[in-house]
Amino acid sequence: MAVDNALIHVLVIDDSLVIRAMLAGILEKDRRLKVVGVAASADEANSILETRHVDVVTLDIDMPGTDGLTYLQTLHAQHVPAVMLSGSTAEGSETRVGALLLGAAACFNKADAVKNAAALIQLIKAAALHRVKLSRTDAAALLKAKQDLPRGAATAG
Repeated sequence: MAVDNALIHVLVIDDSLVIRAMLAGILEKDRRLKVVGVAASADEANSILETRHVDVVTLDIDMPGTDGLTYLQTLHAQHVPAVMLSGSTAEGSETRVGALLLGAAACFNKADAVKNAAALIQLIKAAALHRVKLSRTDAAALLKAKQDLPRGAATAG
């Protein structure tokens, strides 16, 4: 786990070369963040995770092969915090609640990455330090979703 003032190692996972480059560029502008790898798929990400220390992952949902929501479960099982970056994870959306239920540390609208780079960077740092605070809307939606799950399913993951 990253320490408050230590360098935070980030893995960017997105099937778009342009998005990977953009995110890496945004994140590398912060002296506390170091992008240790970029991957276009879950398979590529697995190879990087086997050889490099990673504190936090940014993860796209729509990817070839294993999609981001499915891969999120693997990351969660390995105790690697993931920030989902997708336009389909708007606050209150079913996809966002699903991602949080599956163990995402947080969700961020990829379309806002450039104009809200500072907020994205802060969110990634918080995720690496396991200090993400859910908004009231997210917390309420997550609680409702957990209550709606069949008994035992909410604690299974």
